[in-house]
Amino acid sequence: MMGRVWLIRHGETQWSRDLLHTGRTDIPLTVLGEDQARTAGQKLAGITPSLVLCSPLARCRHTAQLAGLQPDAYTDDLLEWDYGAWEGRTTKEIRAELGDPSWSIWQNPIPPGQTPGEQLVDLADRVTRIINRCLPEVLAGRDCVLIAHGHILRVLTATWLALPPVEGRLFALDPARLSALGFEHEQHVIRQWNS
Repeated sequence: MMGRVWLIRHGETQWSRDLLHTGRTDIPLTVLGEDQARTAGQKLAGITPSLVLCSPLARCRHTAQLAGLQPDAYTDDLLEWDYGAWEGRTTKEIRAELGDPSWSIWQNPIPPGQTPGEQLVDLADRVTRIINRCLPEVLAGRDCVLIAHGHILRVLTATWLALPPVEGRLFALDPARLSALGFEHEQHVIRQWNS
């Protein structure tokens, strides 16, 4: 029997609650976010992962701690999308500024801001490295847990399914919910989502 790659998005932050693009800004969890992280840990009861990887940002570190997980490594490959000029802005604000009511983070280039910004291809490269770290464990029947951010985990899911990274837009992921990637026979599949 093959293992699974368990995904946990960090708990709620003030910026995630207010729908601000939160890439590299290190925002702490809210009280609700802390409760969500504890609940995610309870849902993982009975899972003994052989590999736990975590984004180095505080909201993910704190989520891991409250969920009772001890990361084997903190990796920049699990950092959230570098939103460049869109950091700390809502989709509604960006649409108004650009005069484009259909603008989407998934469909447009990311302009530099305080940080250089990243394009979807950059995210796909990072998550491919994470998948390659997890795959030997999963194929050997062991579980991995990844604690990271909404958009990077959605791109990771698309990449796991051999879809283009833009298709991460199809996988809504709420704070501190549990998802699992795995196999059905040799096919990469979603085993559980956003529960």
